[in-house]
Amino acid sequence: MSVTVIGAGLAGCECAYQIAKRGVGVDLYEMKPTKMTPAHHSEDFAELVCSNSLRSAVITNAVGLLKEEMRALDSLIMEAADNCRVEAGSALAVDRTAFSRYITEKIRNNENITVHGEEVTEIPDCELCVIASGPLTSDALASSILKFAGVKALSFFDAAAPIVDASSIDYGKAFFASRYGKGEPDSYLNLPMTKEEYGQFYEALISAKEAELKDFDKEEQDSLTVFEGCMPVEVMARRGVDTLRFGPMKPVGLPVPSTGKDAYATVQLRKENNEGTMFNIVGFQTHLTFAEQKRVFSMIPGLENAHFLRYGVMHRNTFLDSPKLLNSDYSLKKDSRYFFAGQMTGVEGYVESASSGLLCGIAAAFKALGKKAPDFPSTTAIGALAHYVSESVGTPFQPMNVNFGIIDALETKVKGGKAKKNEALAERALSVIRELSETVK
Repeated sequence: MSVTVIGAGLAGCECAYQIAKRGVGVDLYEMKPTKMTPAHHSEDFAELVCSNSLRSAVITNAVGLLKEEMRALDSLIMEAADNCRVEAGSALAVDRTAFSRYITEKIRNNENITVHGEEVTEIPDCELCVIASGPLTSDALASSILKFAGVKALSFFDAAAPIVDASSIDYGKAFFASRYGKGEPDSYLNLPMTKEEYGQFYEALISAKEAELKDFDKEEQDSLTVFEGCMPVEVMARRGVDTLRFGPMKPVGLPVPSTGKDAYATVQLRKENNEGTMFNIVGFQTHLTFAEQKRVFSMIPGLENAHFLRYGVMHRNTFLDSPKLLNSDYSLKKDSRYFFAGQMTGVEGYVESASSGLLCGIAAAFKALGKKAPDFPSTTAIGALAHYVSESVGTPFQPMNVNFGIIDALETKVKGGKAKKNEALAERALSVIRELSETVK
């Protein structure tokens, strides 16, 4: 028995890899490059549309724990990330081109995976199927999913930050440093601002013209809903004059070398590749017009003559009302031959999306082999996400990044504060995952 996987994003590739490594054949369908979405630029699989950061690398942070769990389970996405890493302090960031290419080659060269470069417009009638078409699922397939699932999907808007050419930055106004000295000293390029410079920039930002959102109806635009983790910088700024100074432009922990003191505000740039030829503006997701991005962001000291290799874009993300639809292995409640994986399930973030593909792939492979897959309990980050998606009682259901709040509490209290508590939660989770790794081989 083979498994059909629709979509070669992070979740689809991880899922296909996990199925194939267990000796089960995979038919992987991907519509790129025949058909591209407004947010995609590359023909490669597992394209990182927003940031190149996979967030914290430390296990006392829930997403850091999630990465360690995935590594213990032989995750293709984590293998690629570790091989394509660029310096980003205590975060794990990657050269996005190398990352996607690494995964694409691994998938295309796997003898158990057959890649079909075509768009799937209807849910196929097959023995086993994983739908990992992502939050930018084509209209035709989205309609088929809704008809098949029987409930209305929800949606929110997501945004990406601009990328600038490193050679166009004025390094006389910048300095390399990682916040509080964590990580390599050249992890981030920092652009400090005075109070006057910040005030002028702020006024220009909140009054700048926003782009018309393509492919969205008028009602959606009027009731614009954005996920907090990818909120456009101009939307964040309108919450208050100091919001950015306590958010992406927080100067704390980044003293200016010439004064030894923190600036009034600081813009951070993070490497996009190991060569350091490209930088993205951290936290500056946006849907301003391209002309306004050039005008307003060029007001940042050091970026006066910046060449923008890619402007920020905004797109719609669609996700399912998963608690009504899915089991904790991401299979469909009304027909367990079908699984869903990735952001369309309501897990939010690159790593979370890949983790759903990993769990889903293991479950689908076991089903194809006529075996019962073990449950991933909520004492683990992977399991907690799956149980949140399938059992959440929140109204309405909302996407969720991994966090320690959804992981089962410890049975006994731990002294030493939050860090010690998180460390204990991580140790327990990894112990469970190590046992599961032997079971699911």
